[in-house]
Amino acid sequence: MNLLPSAFRLCPTAALLLGLTGLCGSAALAAPATSTAATDTTPVLSDDAPDVVIYGQRNDVVAFGRQLAIDNQLDPDWVVAQLAQARYQPRVAKLVMPPPAGTAKNWAAYRARFVEPQRIGAGLRWWQDNAAALDRAQARYGVPPEIVTAIVGVETFYGRVTGNFKVIDALATLSFDFPSGRSDRSTFYRGELTAFLRWCAAEKRDPQSVLGSYAGAIGLPQFMPSSLLKYAVDFDGDGRIDLNTHGDDVVGSVAHYLAEFGWQRDLVPTVAVTPPLEVREKALMLVNDITPSYTASQMRERGAMLEPSVTDALGPLALIELQNGDNAPSYVAGTRNFYVLTRYNWSAYYAMAVVDLARAIRTMRPDAPSAAPSAPAP
Repeated sequence: MNLLPSAFRLCPTAALLLGLTGLCGSAALAAPATSTAATDTTPVLSDDAPDVVIYGQRNDVVAFGRQLAIDNQLDPDWVVAQLAQARYQPRVAKLVMPPPAGTAKNWAAYRARFVEPQRIGAGLRWWQDNAAALDRAQARYGVPPEIVTAIVGVETFYGRVTGNFKVIDALATLSFDFPSGRSDRSTFYRGELTAFLRWCAAEKRDPQSVLGSYAGAIGLPQFMPSSLLKYAVDFDGDGRIDLNTHGDDVVGSVAHYLAEFGWQRDLVPTVAVTPPLEVREKALMLVNDITPSYTASQMRERGAMLEPSVTDALGPLALIELQNGDNAPSYVAGTRNFYVLTRYNWSAYYAMAVVDLARAIRTMRPDAPSAAPSAPAP
């Protein structure tokens, strides 16, 4: 769900497992303009805790909050009071930094962390507990139960790892004190902070009590606040959207998100492929990375090998390269639905982990059909 176009952008859980950092993001709302008078950005520290930034005593933060309230029809005093309670989190600033230069991508290691017996078993139980909602979501949005189940498994291990940061602290830190050393994304996070306060006001939630990831992602599916506003649905009809404890809302929201980004019913996300042997042709096909750009016929013309059953009717394909450290890369051909999975998290590695975990869980179900064609596991 991150808007940065990268083939290796990881969600917080996945990034931490690999010692990397990435973001589960969502469509950012435009950051409200701040008053031109708000020029004092010097951190104000607490007398009792010298390392604690008091955002409520910074002119730029107060001005931002008041403008946010005006732009979004919120109570200015309430918004400023919430921001005044936010605290700078040094660990958030550290975790948002990119991995050290030269960190090798390793699909085999990445896959092994997600497609493993404990997560498969937990996925089977979660599917069983939410079977009715998963079936309804498939009927309404066309997204198979195993895909929704796998996303929740990769994101938070079915709720085991949802994040222990106060979301308002994380978003304030990244909005007002984004660390130097990487491209500044404070505008994105100010949009997410705006969306978070809008969501809390609409849902009548206490902003100080909501916990999430270091990037501000919330709940079992790790939705960023702007995604909560745009894509989360009340799938159980109780008048509230709860992505922490209500399986129906989690299921419906994930399926709705994928559908909104163009998920196509009954389309497999991947098919097996042997890439062209000729270096130039392979490089040409990898230019567009995860974007489906070639028909099956065009792939074959450029030297790629596909199963005979793969025809142009499948729609455009992308040649996906998954690096394996010092070993040879793995390759897969991604359909439009694979691309949609990367809209949840802009990483081919993430999307492939979802596909493989989904397949592993599906094959363990008593009613499982034959597995959809894909690349073999490394």
